[in-house]
Amino acid sequence: MKEQIEVRALKEGRYVMIDDAPCIIKSISHSKPGKHGSAKARIEAVGIFDNQKRSLISPVTAKIYVPLVERRSGQVLSIANGVAQIMDLADYSSFEMKIPDELIDKVEEGKEVNYLKSMGMTKFDIRV
Repeated sequence: MKEQIEVRALKEGRYVMIDDAPCIIKSISHSKPGKHGSAKARIEAVGIFDNQKRSLISPVTAKIYVPLVERRSGQVLSIANGVAQIMDLADYSSFEMKIPDELIDKVEEGKEVNYLKSMGMTKFDIRV
């Protein structure tokens, strides 16, 4: 799910779609309008799910897509071969998610974990 807003309404720390990937904005810089053109915004962002750095230069009056990112919590039911089976605590649905190497010791069976859900993808949201 995504919605459309103007580039001038974006702020640091919010989310934006760049190259069809949901990203978190790290910095925004605006230029003044010139003699022959409108003001431009340069957006530096990092992908939520792939941690890839992306940038975008666009007029401030242009429309851009913003992903709807949900921060949810779930309970770890089981862990096998680096994959955790998680039950969402809001709607009790269960799904599987691969555990990143840096979080392998933090995810335990029976514990609650936070995760991000956007554009049909999920990611653990555990502060290291």
